[in-house]
Amino acid sequence: MDFAFSDEQQAIAEVVHSLLRAECTGAHLRRLMDSGDARDEARWRQILDLGLTGIMVPEARGGLGLDETDFVLIAQACGHAALPEPLVELAGVVLPLLAAVDHPRATEWLDKALAGETTVALGHPSNPFIADADRADALLLVDDGALHLVERSAVELIAQPSIDPFRRLSRAVWTPSADTLLADDATAAPLLEIAFERGAIFAAAQCIGLAERSVELAVDYAKERTQFGKPIGVNQAVKHLLATAQVKIEFARPVVFAAATERAADNALSRARASHAKLAATEAASLAARTAIQVHGAMGYSWEVDVQFLLKRGLALTGAWGDESFHRARVKTRALSSPEIDHSFAWAALKEDAAHAA
Repeated sequence: MDFAFSDEQQAIAEVVHSLLRAECTGAHLRRLMDSGDARDEARWRQILDLGLTGIMVPEARGGLGLDETDFVLIAQACGHAALPEPLVELAGVVLPLLAAVDHPRATEWLDKALAGETTVALGHPSNPFIADADRADALLLVDDGALHLVERSAVELIAQPSIDPFRRLSRAVWTPSADTLLADDATAAPLLEIAFERGAIFAAAQCIGLAERSVELAVDYAKERTQFGKPIGVNQAVKHLLATAQVKIEFARPVVFAAATERAADNALSRARASHAKLAATEAASLAARTAIQVHGAMGYSWEVDVQFLLKRGLALTGAWGDESFHRARVKTRALSSPEIDHSFAWAALKEDAAHAA
């Protein structure tokens, strides 16, 4: 398969990279952490001004009409910077889901979100808790398989602990009604399945970015840190650690790109590719972060080193959009079964796992 991205795709990704290199550094993240907030409003406004939130919304609904292949590099760039703001979730999952719903309230909130006037969070049944609900103006929530849109003022949010200080998690207590209903269970099920696949793929893409940045930090430090008058990077042991982490990234990257490219097929193979991508990318992010900590030595665990942000985000994303056991089971089922058998989303199992985790 040819994974060469077009000039336009690379140019959009580079715009995001450039913005985040300047506006989302370790120093920025520390200042944000000290403030106790999880979002930098000035940075978020710059992101909104680029029009990125509508990149996967159809042109007929006011978006750019692009697809997963166009967005995967942007998600990777967000991971590289450990971006706290919910660009990946909003642009890659929530707004495309909202755009697929034929309902006046869905259209109203979609238009406001595309105009940068509001933010919507998704309480997907596969996730035990809702990310970024505390800063959203409305929530997409699921009750008995039906999809509802509920304004935040009508929801009681119970904060949940997260290893990532920028990934605010909440449990929602709310009451479904005919006024909040957007789609019944039969209509919502396929839309939520697609949202899950996108969530898993873009979480994987973020993990590739996290892994790349971890290795970059380790390499830079290995060049600067000296022992016995020489940079520690000249030692074979350090080189082997970094090479192993980089190989892991290079093996995971095409898996993620393949999953993004084939998502639209929406079949057993595309779902297995999404699971493979999530597994490969989270493993790469974990190894790269642990390697970066090891290269830094004892100070790798300290506040001053940026690896902490990457490690925590990778751990948080590992459990989001299906955990390791779910994705391994789905890959195994696809590998050991006839290609003609279309293994479904395993919706019941995911809901049970998420409810247990909650």
